[in-house]
Amino acid sequence: MTRPFGSRTRAIAAAFALVFAGGVTSAEPQHGIAMYGDPALPPDFVSLPYANADAPKGGRIVTAEVGSFDSLNPFIRKGSVPWQLRFFLGESFMGRSLDEPFSLYGVLAESVETGPNREWVEFTLREEAAFSDGSPVTIEDVMWSYETLGTVGHPRYLGFWSKVESLEQVGDRTVRFTFNTEDRELALLAGLRPILKKDQWDGVDFAESTTAIVPITSSPYVIDDFDPGRFVSLRRNPDYWGADVPFRVGTHNLDEVRLEFFGDETAAFEAFKVGEVNATREFNVVRWDTRYDFPAVQSGDIVKEEIAHQRPSGMTGFAMNTRRDHLADWRVRDGLIHAFNFEFINETMTGSAQPRITSYWSNSPLGMDSGPATGRVAEFLTPFANELVPETIEGYALPVSDGSERNRAGTGKAFEMFEAAGWTVQDGVMRDADGNDFELEILLDQGATEMQSIIDLYMESLARIGITSVMTVADSAQFKERTDAFDFDMVYYRRGLSLSPGNEQYNYYGSENANEVGGRNLMGVQSPAADAMIGRLLTSESQDDFVAAVKALDRVLTAGRYVIPIYQWNISRIAQAKELKHPDYIPIFGDWPGWQPDVWWYEE
Repeated sequence: MTRPFGSRTRAIAAAFALVFAGGVTSAEPQHGIAMYGDPALPPDFVSLPYANADAPKGGRIVTAEVGSFDSLNPFIRKGSVPWQLRFFLGESFMGRSLDEPFSLYGVLAESVETGPNREWVEFTLREEAAFSDGSPVTIEDVMWSYETLGTVGHPRYLGFWSKVESLEQVGDRTVRFTFNTEDRELALLAGLRPILKKDQWDGVDFAESTTAIVPITSSPYVIDDFDPGRFVSLRRNPDYWGADVPFRVGTHNLDEVRLEFFGDETAAFEAFKVGEVNATREFNVVRWDTRYDFPAVQSGDIVKEEIAHQRPSGMTGFAMNTRRDHLADWRVRDGLIHAFNFEFINETMTGSAQPRITSYWSNSPLGMDSGPATGRVAEFLTPFANELVPETIEGYALPVSDGSERNRAGTGKAFEMFEAAGWTVQDGVMRDADGNDFELEILLDQGATEMQSIIDLYMESLARIGITSVMTVADSAQFKERTDAFDFDMVYYRRGLSLSPGNEQYNYYGSENANEVGGRNLMGVQSPAADAMIGRLLTSESQDDFVAAVKALDRVLTAGRYVIPIYQWNISRIAQAKELKHPDYIPIFGDWPGWQPDVWWYEE
């Protein structure tokens, strides 16, 4: 079953027209806030448009996760944590709608108010807000959470905190953030930080938490049971304080959300086939087309769906660590991209069924245009022309091979680029002028069997140009430890991007974060042009400037040759037990955190 959106073009155009409609919202308490203009839903909205306000409560969803975990605190740098926990445990002032580019509505906050230029923002806490242990959420909890996360929390929280000039209580249940930087997005980011219970962490080193402490939060679910490395069970809190908050009506309907962990993708798929798992996402189109014919599918007990979305493709592929001397030269990275025979690999892995990612925001109105930069994009990039990688302004496109295994044209171009960078083949081995061999270690997670198959094919191509490569497969803990320390030459990389890129782009690609241990700038991008484009998109006051800034950033990153892109997933392939249901209306973000299992329900 395919779930379409209707007119893709109309939906995206309407979303962008809405988000940029109007001017600056007047400085008075509001039920919600949008990046530009007003949020789409009125103050008296009953529920989100993609939620079923009458959904029944009960049942369970069990998903298969590949890997392991050794911590239950998703808010710190250390430890390997199930990625879903920060969405389940992190109740915040506001919640994000998946049907608008960037709009927030009150959850813990009953209202939000901003200064005329968003130089400050105030949130008023709902009087009834409570933690799962029954204690009230207080302003003291709020202020402690922001300061703690902003100083010793995960790096994702540090950038925002550095832009807060002051945080003060200005009413019985109201706090005000005043910012030290011109940045329209900060008022929204302030509403998305998790609020934790201060008393739980008295006398405890917050940054060193492991499975010994389960965070107490004000969210609809609580961690009910777990076994490190094997499973985590989250139970719906029947006494959840916010069940009648409009943003929460019709959501979190399942009594249990259970995450089962397996050593690899094969074991996870077998668990789904025999019913130990009742919902799965399939990322391999060949397996989707050929292996989902087992008895439960044939009988209708398992339902297959394809869920379309209107998000950017993001970037999936293999990131090159520019901190390493032999990968710092863009010509070397270009040679490695030419050696990657995508067309042959795609045919081998998917039967050429999945298109290649062409840029970071491809599949969206924010993606870079082909050919030379024009208009505002060219204007924004021209001051950096002397330092940009060639073809950034002129126009860059990924190489396309003839699909044959030998990839002669790509191999020849790879030799040419390596030679330009000072590397030549000597006695069958790629070496520099001092006789040093070019060696490449490619780091992968233990459960990523599909990526391992892709790299096997790539290593054969590398051998043809005299490069000695090795694939290192690490368990989840080792993989995180090594990526946190940037201890790799090349690594599997996946970065989801939205229709409303903002401050998180500094974390992904900003120079200041390039060497931040545990940070998300895996490639080590240090580009003044990228920094400037991120700054522009954060301060743009018109749709044209915002879109141009993102398109320009897309050019800088794509032409920078930091990642070898593979194929994109413009639909989600989901299979689930027939009892698991969701509304027919699909938000523009599609299958995204906040949709499954949030608006799903169980129906016998």
